[in-house]
Amino acid sequence: MSEEQRAYSNGEITVHWDASKCTHSGNCVRGLPQVFDIRKRPWITITGASTAEIEAQVARCPSGALRITRDE
Repeated sequence: MSEEQRAYSNGEITVHWDASKCTHSGNCVRGLPQVFDIRKRPWITITGASTAEIEAQVARCPSGALRITRDE
């Protein structure tokens, strides 16, 4: 994984973020601020909401910079 890519897991899903694809639309931050907070490091707190809420918000990412894989 490059420095432009990060992964965050809650044991059920992993959220992958690709900085090179991110258009900084802010959809993630506005939609689920308890998970996506650009003032924090790391900026994604994967335990901040339910898996279903995170999946729904990631699906709204217009650039595809955020994506989800299921943990096995």
